[in-house]
Amino acid sequence: MAKTKTGSKKGSISVDTQSLFPIIKKWLYSEHDIFLRELVSNAHDAILKLEKLSDMGEFKGQLENGVVNIQVDKTKKQIIFSDNGIGMDEEEVEKYINQIAFSGAKEFLEKYEKSSDGKQMIGHFGMGFFSSFMVSDLVEIDSLSFKEGSKPIHWSCNGSTEYEMKEGARAKIGTDITLHLNSESEIYLDEVKIKELVKKYSNYLGIEIQVNGVKTNEKRSIWNEASKNLKEEDYKKLYNELFPYETDPLFHVHFNIDYPFNLKGIIYFPRYRSDFDPSKKGRIQLYCNNIFVSDNIIDIIPSYLNLLQGIIDSPDIPLNVSRSALQTDANVIKMGKYIAGKILDQLNSILKNDRKKYEEYWKDIHTFVKFGCLSDEDFSKRMNDAVLFKNVKGEFLTIQEYLDANTALKNRVLYASDMEKQSVYIEECQKKELDVLVLSHPLDNHFIQQSEHKNTSVKFFRVDAQPIDELLNENPQEQEDNNQQYKAFQESVKKTLEANHLDIKIKALENTASLLLITQSEQMRRFSEMSKMMSNPLDSQEMFPEAVGVSLYFNSSHPFFSKLEALSQNEKEKEKYEGFLKKLYKLAKLKSGLLNGQEIKEFSDEIEKTIGDAL
Repeated sequence: MAKTKTGSKKGSISVDTQSLFPIIKKWLYSEHDIFLRELVSNAHDAILKLEKLSDMGEFKGQLENGVVNIQVDKTKKQIIFSDNGIGMDEEEVEKYINQIAFSGAKEFLEKYEKSSDGKQMIGHFGMGFFSSFMVSDLVEIDSLSFKEGSKPIHWSCNGSTEYEMKEGARAKIGTDITLHLNSESEIYLDEVKIKELVKKYSNYLGIEIQVNGVKTNEKRSIWNEASKNLKEEDYKKLYNELFPYETDPLFHVHFNIDYPFNLKGIIYFPRYRSDFDPSKKGRIQLYCNNIFVSDNIIDIIPSYLNLLQGIIDSPDIPLNVSRSALQTDANVIKMGKYIAGKILDQLNSILKNDRKKYEEYWKDIHTFVKFGCLSDEDFSKRMNDAVLFKNVKGEFLTIQEYLDANTALKNRVLYASDMEKQSVYIEECQKKELDVLVLSHPLDNHFIQQSEHKNTSVKFFRVDAQPIDELLNENPQEQEDNNQQYKAFQESVKKTLEANHLDIKIKALENTASLLLITQSEQMRRFSEMSKMMSNPLDSQEMFPEAVGVSLYFNSSHPFFSKLEALSQNEKEKEKYEGFLKKLYKLAKLKSGLLNGQEIKEFSDEIEKTIGDAL
């Protein structure tokens, strides 16, 4: 240890392997199932190495098809992983097994990098083998190297830092790893369980995997193939393997790039389901060189992509040492943007080349598109002209198409959130031959706010926010004149209805058949709705009561208005006037969908009694 001029010391940190090894065995991997993935991955790499050496002429023997066989022996409580790969000699066992974190795959790739044929080694850390000690009391290795003159080697370890290595008896090139399972891990002696794990982690590995001699894995990973060589049936087959209980997807996006990062995958657009949960894991699965890593990849892809389903495969995504948890870096962010970009390209291509098909898809994809627009500004900009809106007639329009067809609205957009409750208002708009869009999804309130923010000249108005006559012919002076003329009537209405919060307006509404019409300011209603979503219900009611911004319009062009206004000035008819006014107010609320079940019953009883008295 050397002293510096300042008197400080420099040296090396000492690591006590006696203490470290038990920690590795217990905590290196978050799930015990991982041992199968790691040992199969090591066997895969051993087979791949032998294939490369054969191609280069360094292995002169007869090359067999690569096979990994997992033998489950309940009687002996053993699992044996056998491969016909490159094998190991004594020196290699010392190097790759007895030295923790010395990755043989990494060293091999560095040595033979120029001869790579596109097949990828899986090993990264040189620690996968030690996952076997999570489930075993004793682990044995029997291996014979491909090198001429090599002797078979037998290695064994009971989970301590001590091991025994001697000459073995294996006669064929390759490796056997025998796990003597501990009492807590006897669940893995179930052949069905082992087959499930093979299908989960190694189903698409490019070599055959057998369990007790029977092929178990699918073997074909079509995301590594050129899309021009694939048929629609190939994509559907993969989807049904990944998501067996789902209906067929709408369409897919296949991507395969090797620069500036290595990324392959297939993303499917599923059909819409009301129980879709964007936070649910398992929709998009992460693979590394065809080995399953995780189905919870929210750190890799933008959150809105989690509404989609499929596979992404990349050796360039940084994983932690167990490959179970993900770590983000600049490349990961770029990958997420690339995937989103490919999906955007596909959506815009379908819209451009087959508008009818895009409209058919829209009812299933609109949630994804809106969520994406709300979550990602770049996504929103690129999807701006590809967002469709359905009108009350069932037709699909872009915002620009809507504005072009409704020039009288002067860059204003009329919409309904509930066609049944707002049917009266929709009908008034249709009398003026004005189109009404349907925006009934929970995301729509946020979406129209964003749309207005992006294009400040466009404003959205729900059909019950303002009488259509007023919206088309705004004349503040006319309204002021009416307020002065009918001031006494307005006061009597507020007093009778005990509703000082109401803004009473009298106006000739030529396109409105009703005598009374209730509206609520678009902005105040939005504030009220958003407050309820974000705050305590009691607090939100205090901040933005539903009555705020509510107006009660009396249609002065209605034949009954003059009679009602005259009745309000007749003291002798006060009781009749108040009874009529209250019933008319409840009728207006009923038309506006503002009466609840009990209020509807009470109002029905009132009407029935009134008719009975008249008879």
